[in-house]
Amino acid sequence: MSEAERLHRFPYGDPCPGYEGLRGQDHGAWAGRTMDEVAAGEPDALRRWMTDASYAPPGGGESVDALIARVGAALAGLAPGTHRPVAGQGVVRAAVVWALELPAAAFWRLDVRPDSVTTLTGRSGRWNLLVGRPEE
Repeated sequence: MSEAERLHRFPYGDPCPGYEGLRGQDHGAWAGRTMDEVAAGEPDALRRWMTDASYAPPGGGESVDALIARVGAALAGLAPGTHRPVAGQGVVRAAVVWALELPAAAFWRLDVRPDSVTTLTGRSGRWNLLVGRPEE
């Protein structure tokens, strides 16, 4: 399978070394399938997952609400200092939603490019999204 094909499939909850709470979303029975494959076989379930943040994919998958809560707990538990975890797109979206206290529906409105850098800054329990970071 090519890298492009792999990127278009639901991941298997990829680990985030050193940051267990930032592992990828568990997509349950959908892991390894493309969005088109799931849409063809389970259109109602896919539609519900994308519109109801409390709905978990079949086969023990994780809801968007659960992902946001898990990622938020991981961020809240970080020791002071600079952290540079390498996380998947869904985890980045969940982190931004949690950090900025956005509604869960905003998860689907955030586009995160693969291999991009997203920077959250903060102190004393207040998080900010750094936008427009210069290229290094």
